[in-house]
Amino acid sequence: MAAVVALESLLAARTLWHAGRSAAIAADGEPTGHAALDALLPQGGWPRRALTELLLPADGVGELSLLMPTLARITGEGGTVALVAPPYIPYAPAWQAAGVDLAALQVIEAAPRDALWAFEQCLRSGACGAVLGWPLQADAAALRRLQVAADSGACLGFALRDRRHAVNASPAALRLECVRDGRGASAWQVRKCRGGPAPAQAFVPDAA
Repeated sequence: MAAVVALESLLAARTLWHAGRSAAIAADGEPTGHAALDALLPQGGWPRRALTELLLPADGVGELSLLMPTLARITGEGGTVALVAPPYIPYAPAWQAAGVDLAALQVIEAAPRDALWAFEQCLRSGACGAVLGWPLQADAAALRRLQVAADSGACLGFALRDRRHAVNASPAALRLECVRDGRGASAWQVRKCRGGPAPAQAFVPDAA
């Protein structure tokens, strides 16, 4: 009986996952600002203290629009958002129109060889509410360091990467891939999520 109790305790703590069982998961995620997406994710939002990967077919497919409600809320509450080596100069009026407090937005320039290190340091610093990075080269070990850094810094980490990396395993707590729905619109398919199996249904922002 003691062994059974211990196993149930592990399952309840999500240390183990029971195949075929949908364990009760606390909705302790950070709201995404998209109710339909929150409803799809087992934790009810972005996983806290964790790395989320956004897998993209190209830049500018709606990835920033997906994140803007969260970034606006963080800066509105006095938190700092850091952009590490973004591929384009952020268009300040658009960020401001989305509700982001520009005074709390930090853009960090870094050469490609230094960007991954800078991303990790910002996540680990404890000074940021969210950090966005665009790592060009990041193997499983590098992503694991980013995941650990996000946990250590109590931070939301977002890695925006080419979707060709979707075939590779990743330690990120959440992976979303931008795909096309039947109407040709951008949709976000959950490829991996903490707390349970990935939902089959995709999130379509235009339909939300």
